[in-house]
Amino acid sequence: MHRPRLHLLATGGTIAGASASATQYVGYRPAVTPVQDLLAAVPALAEVADITGEQVAQVASQDMTGEVRLALAQRINALLASDACDGVVVTHGTNTLEETAYFLNLTVRSPKPVVLVGAMRPADALSADGPMNLFRAAVVAASEQATGRGVVVVMNDRIIGARDLHKTDTMTVDAFTSPLFGLMGLVSDRRALFYRGGLRRHTTDSAFDISGLQSLPRVHIAYGHEGDDGTAIDAFVAAGAQGIVHAGAGTASVSRRVQPAILAAVARGVVVVRAPRGAHGLVARGMEFDDETHGTVAGDTLSPPKARVLLQLALTQTRDPRAVQRLFDEH
Repeated sequence: MHRPRLHLLATGGTIAGASASATQYVGYRPAVTPVQDLLAAVPALAEVADITGEQVAQVASQDMTGEVRLALAQRINALLASDACDGVVVTHGTNTLEETAYFLNLTVRSPKPVVLVGAMRPADALSADGPMNLFRAAVVAASEQATGRGVVVVMNDRIIGARDLHKTDTMTVDAFTSPLFGLMGLVSDRRALFYRGGLRRHTTDSAFDISGLQSLPRVHIAYGHEGDDGTAIDAFVAAGAQGIVHAGAGTASVSRRVQPAILAAVARGVVVVRAPRGAHGLVARGMEFDDETHGTVAGDTLSPPKARVLLQLALTQTRDPRAVQRLFDEH
């Protein structure tokens, strides 16, 4: 049996960050450490697998774009199509880690492990979490038990499925979890321990093929609030949005003042998805709003950012709200 062969794709983020002081968080510089330095900082990786590295981007993750995500997914698909690569690890900033992980979960076309990892502290900080997170991510990517489970994120010894991942804190090292459905597994030393897998369609069973795709449809998120009058939705439609996620209060409810803007958007062919602004919880069809009558889509348990990801991909296939609803029900 050969040693696992992993490829690390680096995109920047805090895991590649540097600060003026080992005890300073405010004002640190993300995305400055190159991939080879990340690998050299964790020599124990050689005990887990044969690992090569590649810099595909060098950005703070709030600067991540659809074009970079597409290029990343296409590169992963090319790597995993080869017998020379058994799994991929992606280093990524934590600000938009949820979106990228879910995007890859829907667009990677291989059962081989794909593991995203980041850090909440810069690489040169006192008790930096990045090196251990990276080691744990390699352990998971090298594990046969990770095969076929979809894209996962490894942070703070936790294995979390991409669809269920939420960042719940701005600073602490235990910022990532799965509030609704729990962890997929844990990492103990050099062992990946899995306890469940995702049931929704992903990777090889996903409906989406992004081969050759250069850009994604324009989709925006309109944040609902007391006093909202639909101004943001009207502006997004005027700017050329093909889809809008209404991040509504409670069960993504629609106020009487916002409803005209949503109905006008739907009448112009814009697909509108309702998702909860509280980040997690179920929004079922017809819950506090008649989606069937009004031509809107219920976002199920997806957060607004992840609902946006799925809507972007859905719009590469259809603008029929019923067809989009089926994709939300399945993925």
